[in-house]
Amino acid sequence: MAKKKNKIYHIDAFTSEPFLGNPAAVTFGDEYSEEQKQLIAREMNLSETAFLSKSDKATYKLQWFTPTSEVKLCGHATIASLHFLHENKLLKNGEEITFETLSGVLRCRFENGKYFMQIPVFKAITFEHDIKEVLDALNLDEDHVDPFIETVLLDNGNLYICVNNLKTLQAIKPDFNKLKDLSADEKKFEAVAVYTLETIESSSFAHLRFFAPAFGINEDPVTGSANGPLLTVLKYLYVIEQIEEEVYVQFEQGDFIKHKGRIGVTYYLSTKELYISGDAVTVLKGELNF
Repeated sequence: MAKKKNKIYHIDAFTSEPFLGNPAAVTFGDEYSEEQKQLIAREMNLSETAFLSKSDKATYKLQWFTPTSEVKLCGHATIASLHFLHENKLLKNGEEITFETLSGVLRCRFENGKYFMQIPVFKAITFEHDIKEVLDALNLDEDHVDPFIETVLLDNGNLYICVNNLKTLQAIKPDFNKLKDLSADEKKFEAVAVYTLETIESSSFAHLRFFAPAFGINEDPVTGSANGPLLTVLKYLYVIEQIEEEVYVQFEQGDFIKHKGRIGVTYYLSTKELYISGDAVTVLKGELNF
């Protein structure tokens, strides 16, 4: 039996510089079983590996696998997938395409050198459980949490905690076993985004770190699926009050773990649509051979 030979790219998303941002592997997935896709993702050993396949509902079917499991949403691997398609002349400037995903059909586009991905809008609620056990797992003192900004849980399981400054954010050293127990076992949340409104660059609105040990990712470098909804969290908290049709902000992530990335986030009031945007760069091209 002949071996399959599919292109596979290692792409850094949310950056235009190699070895920054968040890396993802991207390949075509039509010829692989779900078990094989998981094996490939484990072998790539990146936070996500993306598989593009044929779809009856959209331009492509898109799946994301961590080294341990398939996930419902991944921003950086989608941006990487758009870059993969563009480099293979399957996505032109100004073109919009759709992806069939576990989070529904998502609209994406390539425009003036930037990749745009639609992110689902999740319902936000104030976190009602005792936050002390979460702070304990994060090794974070309660007096470093911003007392004026509530902790928010989205219905996708992401928990958002605001701290007072960049120094506090940088110093966080979670106990990942405790954090995994709270998220994977007690099911109070699935992952934690800790952020501050103090930023490194004046053009940014917030700086974020994202921890998801329940998915096999202790800390993700630059997380589109966390940064996108952060805008809706800040709208829910009235930190951002949207009056005009379109609001755009830039968020920062990854600087403290040497994977600097920048994510643009746009919310359209009339359609209630949320988009993330960013750059991408290919650092390695290879071939799957099995």
